[in-house]
Amino acid sequence: MTGNTPTLAKRRLVVQNLDDLVEIQVPSANAGTAIAVATCRARNLDLPTWCAGRRAQLLDLRQHHGGVLLRGFDVGGAEGLRRVMLALGDQPMPYVERSSPRTRVGDDVYTSTEYAASQTILPHSENSYANHWPLHVAFHCRVPASQGGETPIADCRRVLASLDPGVVAEFRARGIRYVRNFHPGLGLSWNEVFGVQTRAEIEEYCKRAQYGYQWTADDVLRTWRTAPAVVLHPVTGEPTWFNHGAFFHVSSLPAEISAGLLQRHSPESLPNQTFFGDGGAIDPQVVTAILDAYRANSLAFPWMPEDLLLLDNMLMAHGRAPYAGPRSVLVVMSDRIEATAVDRW
Repeated sequence: MTGNTPTLAKRRLVVQNLDDLVEIQVPSANAGTAIAVATCRARNLDLPTWCAGRRAQLLDLRQHHGGVLLRGFDVGGAEGLRRVMLALGDQPMPYVERSSPRTRVGDDVYTSTEYAASQTILPHSENSYANHWPLHVAFHCRVPASQGGETPIADCRRVLASLDPGVVAEFRARGIRYVRNFHPGLGLSWNEVFGVQTRAEIEEYCKRAQYGYQWTADDVLRTWRTAPAVVLHPVTGEPTWFNHGAFFHVSSLPAEISAGLLQRHSPESLPNQTFFGDGGAIDPQVVTAILDAYRANSLAFPWMPEDLLLLDNMLMAHGRAPYAGPRSVLVVMSDRIEATAVDRW
């Protein structure tokens, strides 16, 4: 990461411990993008039990700072991860409408995105392109990469505040349209994404979710959805930059991949593409400015074995740095939010 990226320990204040077993640190008010950290100093502490007893404080820290890192605990693999989520009162949910390959390893527990280790995964808010999404996302590091492999996070409130006001005003006025084309052999199939098998089932799904859809001349399913770019957090009421506008835009891809896709497909026929809500094109320079805002408000730290990162998905975007060596990070998404329950800003 760049030298300007805030470190995990930047300007932290130690708060009074609830016990002698765990030290909890919180960021100071002027720390920039930062999260709370709880470090275990005891052996054989049962993490779900500890979390259940301190649920209110942990949820408060996650909601206020956007994230909490639990370090030095024994999580207990996929089943332990699920137990921790339930102890916190989070309700794990199946991953529907995915846009990346993953493997299910337990009840509503998945691997993190299985892209090639050499690729960067840009910052994004999970499922912000869909009509529902998880309010919370948890990442559990089983095996850290030998080099790289961080999961950078970016405060979406700060991203919004750092964008050009004119850009924000245009997105607020016009919204974003997400267009997906499910070409055979290019990315995930619509069967896998939506968890259905027949055309009748996917058409019913789209109608129920209020997505536009059509079967193109080459028998490819195209779906689209129009949504706000900035929404109010359903609990805190804060405006947050919550969308896939830059992530799904073709110009955000490496130049050779972007050029290759545009040689074969029109903008409307790309596997993923974003437009303004009225169908107008989004300037690639605007996409670059958005990605720069994410980077300017990002935090990255090296994973340690058994780390557990609890994020508010609407306050903190996440990504992945390239890496070398084996890497295993598990993910749980929880607390489903319906788009109809969230107000635009």
